[in-house]
Amino acid sequence: MSNGFTELLVYLDGSEDSMSAAMAAIVLAKQLESHLTAIYVVNTKALQDLVKARIFLDVEQQEYQRDIEGDAVRYLSHVKKLGKKKGVAVECVKSEGAVHQVVRDYISANSIDMLVIGGLSGIHSRRDELLSETDRMMRNATIPVFVVRDNDDIWDMYESLPDTEREDTYDID
Repeated sequence: MSNGFTELLVYLDGSEDSMSAAMAAIVLAKQLESHLTAIYVVNTKALQDLVKARIFLDVEQQEYQRDIEGDAVRYLSHVKKLGKKKGVAVECVKSEGAVHQVVRDYISANSIDMLVIGGLSGIHSRRDELLSETDRMMRNATIPVFVVRDNDDIWDMYESLPDTEREDTYDID
């Protein structure tokens, strides 16, 4: 009998909430025996907007983008290690563009069954909410979205899984 959720996608942005979402996705993938992919999208659209608004110079944009790409690799590697520790292979994808569009396109192209995202913390106004990429993904998703809000409970669930190192063959794209 199929569980209906065989392809899970967790969105990472480097925030504490997205790391909690990654731990929750590992727990779900383990319990549901699902394939798990972690995606980090370098928001080049926002960087270009900062250049157009003359907040960044082109050189600053390039330097900042390199820093963010380095962060992406570190966070994806960390999630891969978290999964490996619990016996869950995590496929890692690093991409760039407008975040909600890249995630939407990835979901469509890869038959993803569920999107796992961190909570919407840090939103202080309706304007912040409308500009939030996580909020956009949640509102526009065509698949179920699992929103992770409770960091302590998620940590406990993750830690309660037995540690079993498992070799995987996925690389960060």
